[in-house]
Amino acid sequence: MADPTAAVPGPSAHDTRSLLLFGGVYGAVVACAMVAALTEYGHSSPAARRYDAAWLLVTAFASALAHGYSHYIAERGPHRRGEALRALAGEWPLVVAMLPTVLILAGAGWGWWPADGVEYPAFVFNIALLFVLGLASARWAGRRWAVALATGLVDALFGLIVVVANAIIK
Repeated sequence: MADPTAAVPGPSAHDTRSLLLFGGVYGAVVACAMVAALTEYGHSSPAARRYDAAWLLVTAFASALAHGYSHYIAERGPHRRGEALRALAGEWPLVVAMLPTVLILAGAGWGWWPADGVEYPAFVFNIALLFVLGLASARWAGRRWAVALATGLVDALFGLIVVVANAIIK
């Protein structure tokens, strides 16, 4: 007779640190891409920035739900009770990584700073976040400082690619 516990998958192979880094990088790149897409037509009124912030927030949650759900359905075999909710909850770093950009756009919409050109501080923030996450992940993995700095630069390059593509497309 087969062992019934053998078919039940164990806990996720991803620890909290790797989920944080993955979600952070993914969220920062999506935030850059969304800011580039939402500011494509040059609408920079406070109302447009509030609209952009709302769409970025919707995108953050939709991305997290889609990503968590895809992880859940991609695992073969029977699932334990509550595993779907755990998979969705595990995507919180993606949402958290996008919240500062939401705040940057919303702050411009609420008049905290000028609405015109606020995408540039958002780009700078996300590129810096990508650098820090790459650096931290390499250091946590025991890499030397030179390798960690190179990893941070490669991560930042992802955000820079979005910014350059945005400039070329405009």
